[in-house]
Amino acid sequence: MNPLFVAKQFLGMRAPFKDAEWAYFGVPMDFTASFQPGSRFGPGRIREASYALETYSLALDRDLEEVSVADLGELEFPFGNVQEALRRIGETAESLLDAGKKFLAVGGEHLISLPLITAVAKRHPDLVVVHWDAHADLRDQYLGERLSHATVLRRVAELLRPRHLYQFGIRSGTREEMAWAREHTHLYPESVLEPLTSVLPELHGRPIYVTIDLDVIDPGYFPGTGTPEPGGISAAEAFRALRLFDGLDVVAMDLVETMPLQDVSQRTAVLAAKMVRDALLVVGGGAS
Repeated sequence: MNPLFVAKQFLGMRAPFKDAEWAYFGVPMDFTASFQPGSRFGPGRIREASYALETYSLALDRDLEEVSVADLGELEFPFGNVQEALRRIGETAESLLDAGKKFLAVGGEHLISLPLITAVAKRHPDLVVVHWDAHADLRDQYLGERLSHATVLRRVAELLRPRHLYQFGIRSGTREEMAWAREHTHLYPESVLEPLTSVLPELHGRPIYVTIDLDVIDPGYFPGTGTPEPGGISAAEAFRALRLFDGLDVVAMDLVETMPLQDVSQRTAVLAAKMVRDALLVVGGGAS
């Protein structure tokens, strides 16, 4: 790939906004990153990396050009202003929902999910959140802050009805987080595919928001992330698990924590782009 190439649009996302069922946009925020920053560059690199792919998926026998999705570009933020950034993210989600659109947002750090899910939950009081991650993100505070990438799913769980948060792939967290999860969420450590398959009957017919922290994937496959945690799922398991959303009522999604700048191989960005493509092929029009 030409290092000077700058993509204006994710490959195959050509629908005009007025006609699109799905909106795709980047949220380049990493203001609360605690180990290493850089996920704010994820959305742009993912868009560029999409041109390493085909719009057609052999596994799904479906083409992204057949899915009604518009690429809206990236949000802009006053650097370091967490509250204003969250306000703008929430306002964007509200406006898309008001326009009758579903959306897939790409981060950025995981805190971006909070205003997105808040907006969706206002319209779907019975919302279920399906969360893939290496980390539980259930701390009540982190370094004295209640709004952080390490607390985001605790804040989300507080928005939802009891035990409407399903967590998969978790392999890192404090003792207190695990105790809280056992009481307040559905926690499935280590793997995604097998436990997600087992709970599908519980999810059918319910509005679902899917939030995927891509560090759920082992850093051997996905090295470019802010807090890599060895021992994750394979890339192949991630793609097989995505297909399980076929036929479910997924109303919005996000994929977060791609930090590709230190990965000179570009496999992180290409894997993230393929996750975006396949997610939209499944939830944006069904899979064969």
